[in-house]
Amino acid sequence: MTTRSGALRRTSGSTPSGSAPAGDTAAPLPSTPPAQPSRAELTALASVLEAERAAVYGYGVVGGQVARAHREQAATRREWHARGRDALAAQLSLAGEPAPAGPAAYALPFEVDTDASALALGAQLELGVAAAYADLVAAAAASRRAPAAKALSDCAVAAQQWRAVVDAFPGLPERRDG
Repeated sequence: MTTRSGALRRTSGSTPSGSAPAGDTAAPLPSTPPAQPSRAELTALASVLEAERAAVYGYGVVGGQVARAHREQAATRREWHARGRDALAAQLSLAGEPAPAGPAAYALPFEVDTDASALALGAQLELGVAAAYADLVAAAAASRRAPAAKALSDCAVAAQQWRAVVDAFPGLPERRDG
C-alpha cells in the first residue's frame, strides 16, 4: 500500500545540518528569528520527513536491483534524500518539535527484482516525496515556501529521469485534468 506522503509504508517501529556549502552566496540570516511554523506546517514537515526516510530506504533497494548504468543515479538520489531527511529533522528540532522516530523497515509497493521494477520504484519514490513537498508548499509560510517548491521540482525531474510520466502539477493529482 502506498501513501500520499511516500511510496512505501511503515512495517514496524523504529530503531542536521543546515549549513550552506562553501562559497555559497546566500543572503545573510535575518536579525530576528523567523516566526514559529504553524501546526499545519509542522505536520507537513513531519510528513515530508517520513517520505524522505522512505525514499532513503527505497533507494537502497533500487540501487541493489537496478542495472549498472543506473546505479550512480540511485546512489546520488539516495544521498540527496538523506540530506533532505537530516535537514527536515533539524528544522523540526529548531521549531521545538522532536522528529518522530522512523520505522526500521518499509513494505515495498511491489516486488523489485528486475531493472524495470527498480526503475519503477525510483519513479514512485520521487513522486511520493514530491506529493509530500506539495503539501508542505501549501502549508508553509510564504517566507519558507521556496525551498519546498525547489525540492518538489527536483523530485519531479528525478521521477521523469526514472521514466515516470509527471503531471504538470506534480504532487497535486486534483489538478491533473485542470
